[in-house]
Amino acid sequence: MKASVAELTRIPGVWRGGELEQAIHAVLPTGHAALDRELPGGGWPSGTLSEVLHDGEGIGEVGFLAGALAQAASGERRLAWVNPPHLPYAPALAQAGLPLERCLVVRPANREDALWSAEQALRSGACCAVLFWLGAVLPGMRKQLNGGEEYAWLRRLQMAAESGRAMAVFFRSSAAERISTPAHLRVVLSREAGALRLRIPKRRGPPLASAVAIDIGLQPRAAPVHAGGPRSLAGVSAAAAPSHSHIAA
Repeated sequence: MKASVAELTRIPGVWRGGELEQAIHAVLPTGHAALDRELPGGGWPSGTLSEVLHDGEGIGEVGFLAGALAQAASGERRLAWVNPPHLPYAPALAQAGLPLERCLVVRPANREDALWSAEQALRSGACCAVLFWLGAVLPGMRKQLNGGEEYAWLRRLQMAAESGRAMAVFFRSSAAERISTPAHLRVVLSREAGALRLRIPKRRGPPLASAVAIDIGLQPRAAPVHAGGPRSLAGVSAAAAPSHSHIAA
C-alpha cells in the first residue's frame, strides 16, 4: 500500500520542502523571538551539530546564543569551549547566566586534537554544549583537511552530539557557506548599523530568503546570574584529553 504525503511527513526526519520540520531534536529558545520563529521547533537545536558562519570577531557571534546556552547549562552538565580565538570573558558569561565553575576551555595543540577534543566532550554526556573553532589553529597542524576528511569529521561530531545529547556549535568563516556540511542548521552572521543580521542558508525546511535583524544591544532573556556573581575562569579543570593538548580555564 502506498503511503500518503501526510503519512510520510509523520516520519522523523521527513518534512515538506516548503515547510519547517517539526523538530525531532530538543530545542532551546534563543530569547530572540524573530529568530526563534525561523528555527524548526522554535529554538536552537540541541543533540545535533549547527554552524555559525561569520567574518571578524566580537560581532556577537556567541552573544546571540546566550539565552539558549544559559538554558542548556541550567542543569549540572558542563559547557566546553574548544580553541576559542580569545579567552571567554568571565563577567559577561556570568551576566548571561552561565555557571563559570562549569565552563571548560580547551587549548589543543593542533587541528586534529581540536576535533578529537570536541568529539570526546560531545560524546561523554558530561557537557550540555560544546562550542568550537578551527580557524585560529594551530601551530602544529600537519595539513589542512580536504573536503572529504572535513565532512567525515563533522559527521562524527554530529553523531557524537546526538549520542551525548549536547548542543554542538561550530564557528567558521562565511567562506564555508559554499562547502557541504552534515550540520542540521547553518546560519550566516554580519553586523550592520549596530544590529546583527542573520541569514539561514540551511535548516530543516526551506532556506530563509531574507535576513533576520537582532538588536544585540539588548541581552536576550536568560537564566538568572549564578550565585556569587562574576568570577574568574581560573581553577576549572577537565579530564580525558590527549597528553599533547592543554586544557585551561
